[in-house]
Amino acid sequence: MEYPNLSSSLTTSKWVSTVASIWIQCTSGSLYTFSVYSETLKSTQHYDQSTLDLVSVFKDIGGNVGVLAGLLYDIGSRTTRHGPWLVHLLGAALCFLGYFLMWAVVAGVIQPVPVPVMCLFMFLTAHSQTYFNTSNVVTGVRNFPYYSGTIVGIMKGFLGLSGAILIQVYLTILNNKPIAYLLMLALLPPINTLLLMWFVRIHNTRERDERTYLNIFSLMAVVIAAYLMVVIILNNIISLPLLVRIFVLIVLMMLLATLLCIAFKARERSSSSTSEAFLDESSQQIVEPGFQETEKMDARQDSDNYPMLDTNNQRRSQPGENRNLFQAAQTFNFWILFVCMSCGMGSGLATVNNIGQIGVSLGYTRHETGTLVSLWSIWNFLGRFGAGYVSDYFLHTRGWARPLFMVATLMIMSIGHALIASGLPGALYVGSILVGICYGSQWSLMPTTTSEIFGVEHMGSIFNTISVASPVGSYIFSVRVVGYIYDKEASGGNTCTGAHCFMFSFFIMAFATLLASLAALGLFFRTKNFYSQVVLRRIQNIL
Repeated sequence: MEYPNLSSSLTTSKWVSTVASIWIQCTSGSLYTFSVYSETLKSTQHYDQSTLDLVSVFKDIGGNVGVLAGLLYDIGSRTTRHGPWLVHLLGAALCFLGYFLMWAVVAGVIQPVPVPVMCLFMFLTAHSQTYFNTSNVVTGVRNFPYYSGTIVGIMKGFLGLSGAILIQVYLTILNNKPIAYLLMLALLPPINTLLLMWFVRIHNTRERDERTYLNIFSLMAVVIAAYLMVVIILNNIISLPLLVRIFVLIVLMMLLATLLCIAFKARERSSSSTSEAFLDESSQQIVEPGFQETEKMDARQDSDNYPMLDTNNQRRSQPGENRNLFQAAQTFNFWILFVCMSCGMGSGLATVNNIGQIGVSLGYTRHETGTLVSLWSIWNFLGRFGAGYVSDYFLHTRGWARPLFMVATLMIMSIGHALIASGLPGALYVGSILVGICYGSQWSLMPTTTSEIFGVEHMGSIFNTISVASPVGSYIFSVRVVGYIYDKEASGGNTCTGAHCFMFSFFIMAFATLLASLAALGLFFRTKNFYSQVVLRRIQNIL
């Protein structure tokens, strides 16, 4: 296959932009590998479990408080074409600075630092992920506004897979050296981002067969996830020799490289057929001939079903219209999402942050707990990708409102927490699968729901503000619940053994996620008519 103008294909194709974003996402999820070096951090710095959990909370705060990244993206994308690049550049700088300083302390290059300073280093490393994630996810939604659930699922899914990908690189090149792994994290994600960020651009066009090629990207994501899962399971059964691990890593890189071939094929097909789409400058959204009148009808219908008047009897912005962060925060729907994410994401983070210690307390070997951490990335991927794709499918075909899937996943997560609390043989494996999948699904459902209820123009700042709920919940569950109860059960020591170490704390999280599912049910009833009468009709008119 020949490409007469390769430079043009690389810089003017939304498909190449999508591949570049995916590849950046593949190295951006270092937060999910915290358990790889947490024991080394704990031993070298002489932390107890509560102190380690406090450091991990700053990881969660940094990785979820992305309001600044969202505001920079929203402003940059409106005033200059380089908005995504600026956000990526700042993320790369923060990633290098935080991990390099953490490595220097753990490796003894510099003197040990007080706990607040280590928390700051962890915050910087984690905060970089919000820049990568915001730029890639929001750019994807703007490039594919009518398949927002699918593209968010793909981007969030590869972010979830990145933990397993990084661990494969770690096992192959560094051979179980946690301190060297910290240095790798200081170099690999920033270099990868600096090389690829120039191709991540907003393309205000709509092409034919978008659904077809997004399905192909989705299929490749599932293939890569299945491949990683097989490799992880095999490595758990038998210790793979170095040459086999090298071969496994090469095959993984080849699978990721095939995404570029798909992008070129999609670019070639789209260039042969021009789509009738243009950019509405006032709304920064894609509009097709005949669509403007549909939008006006949607707005009138929306106004009838959702009348909102201020004290001067003036109409305020309606659901589905572009709202800024301040306007969105004044709505009840915003705070329902915030509460749901506090329980769902917060309890999920508390689980992954302590999964190593849970395994030790239940008698699992270090190798088995390492496998649990790696498999968590797979379950995280399945949740992120599956929730986006499945919710898109049922919204387009049956008109099911997206909050309905939040209800289901939060309820299943509650069951997962209860299974872990039971301490039964094998329950940690089954419980971590359920919690991992349902935790990942929130990261796909929440941004997509946000874009539909509050519009895409300020999506970056709004969904990043709601994401603040994740570290809020993580602090409550990790420090005030899990860490406190664990240290109390340890009876003055640093180690606790037995099912009782985490039983009560996980029952508390099971109850909290059950309440969150009821809150999501309230959001579903509040937005049911809006989805059926506005969102679904808009999709049908376009597609």
